[in-house]
Amino acid sequence: MSAVPQPADAPQLLRHDEGGVATLTLNRPGQFNSLSEELLAALQSELDAIAGDSSVRVVVIAGAGKAFCAGHDLKQMRANHDKGYMQKLFRQCGRVMMTITEMPQPVIARIHGIATAAGCQLVAMCDLAVASDNARFAVSGINVGLFCSTPSVALGRAMGRKEAMEMLLTGDFVDAEEARRRGLVNRVVPIERLDEEVGKLTASILAKSPIAVAMGKQMFYRQLEMGLEGAYQLASETMACNMMTEDAANGIDAFMEKRKPEWKGR
Repeated sequence: MSAVPQPADAPQLLRHDEGGVATLTLNRPGQFNSLSEELLAALQSELDAIAGDSSVRVVVIAGAGKAFCAGHDLKQMRANHDKGYMQKLFRQCGRVMMTITEMPQPVIARIHGIATAAGCQLVAMCDLAVASDNARFAVSGINVGLFCSTPSVALGRAMGRKEAMEMLLTGDFVDAEEARRRGLVNRVVPIERLDEEVGKLTASILAKSPIAVAMGKQMFYRQLEMGLEGAYQLASETMACNMMTEDAANGIDAFMEKRKPEWKGR
């Protein structure tokens, strides 16, 4: 792949809002959208803003140019070879990843080209992922003497342990279909249908009650970290609270009356 020229003052993250969907595009095509400090800060800022914006129902994260994301900016990291800097950088990245899980809106990764190291971590942390059939995935830090420890947190929760460890220990690429088989992505389509397939998912989510989606997402990730009994207690309480919402009452009535529900978001 050849680098794509880009003006020095170009924004590292683009945002486009349409019909309740906010699309955040990593915009460092010349660096295959590697996660610089500045890009991570921009992502954090936009995700925080979106989390508090009820007009946004779904978030899509995409990449400009020929790739989704090549992980951390190794050039920037080598230029700041200091443990304190590294600790701050990885905490910054971890906060972005946690925000994706904690925000009420579902987040969909739109992947083409490569998604490596922290880029693969980003895919694993998104709630859903749609990949083009030319996408490839790897956690390749091990190839340069660096075990991808922070990506391992996401991969170990998104796929089977042995499948995750194989990627982490070998640094080998897996193609899009293998990534789907392992649970890293939901759907694989030809690249010319990538936006169409992402659109199908967003449309399906937009048709649902926003409060049910938000409550369900929060519960799902919380219960994963619990024991079985605690998980059922949390799920039961969430369902009871969900049943008390206006949307649930309206939705059930609409189902029985064979009409389309009108969501109020409460």
